[in-house]
Amino acid sequence: MVDAPARRRVLLKLSGESFADPATKYGIDPTTVARVAGEIAAARAGGVEVAVVVGGGNIFRGISSSAAGMDAASADYMGMLATMINALALREALEAHDVDTRVQSAIEMRQLAEPYIRLRAIRHLEKGRVVVFGAGTGNPFFTTDTAAALRAVEVGADVVLKATMVDGVYDKDPTLHDDAVFFPELTYLDLINRELQVMDSTAVTLCKENGLSIRVFNIGLEGNIMRACLGEPVGTLVHGTATG
Repeated sequence: MVDAPARRRVLLKLSGESFADPATKYGIDPTTVARVAGEIAAARAGGVEVAVVVGGGNIFRGISSSAAGMDAASADYMGMLATMINALALREALEAHDVDTRVQSAIEMRQLAEPYIRLRAIRHLEKGRVVVFGAGTGNPFFTTDTAAALRAVEVGADVVLKATMVDGVYDKDPTLHDDAVFFPELTYLDLINRELQVMDSTAVTLCKENGLSIRVFNIGLEGNIMRACLGEPVGTLVHGTATG
């Protein structure tokens, strides 16, 4: 199934791992960020309007910190700040590729980024700018996956592109199980009923209620970001039509 309408606006969800050193899975690796930015730049040059939501797990993980005894809300706010570091790193890398970029934050920090304003974000996209959304939804207890689904609906994206470290959606972790089964297509209900850990249920439900497709693909394969942005059938497509 091809998910490429005549006008294409995508919401790309990048995890913190997308910024990290491949060996340590931590911190920000300039070479990795430059590669990601280059593929986004190529997609933008191909006429795609690109918005990005970034995670922050390469710097700070709110979930694991709260599990270790930290107040959950405080841990989540610290995680939101980590996403802003990644957002600024991505902006610098995109600007180095001559891509006009704006960072919008759900938590006000005017010295670093614009506040999130939906109509302003849409206007930036219409003018050909890449918009990077940081600080999640601005509220604790919501994941950046939910932030990606929310922002995608708000700016009228055609699809959510969920970048992962595997080729798409499997029935179990393919890095641990050689017999893991790959799914080229799934419905929203398949994701929820099978409890496939791709995006949290709030994000999936939000996409389902708004008819917003999700494409899950491997960011580790060079060129996949550009191919996904351009609507090529990489990875797994999650949508509302029952699969065969």
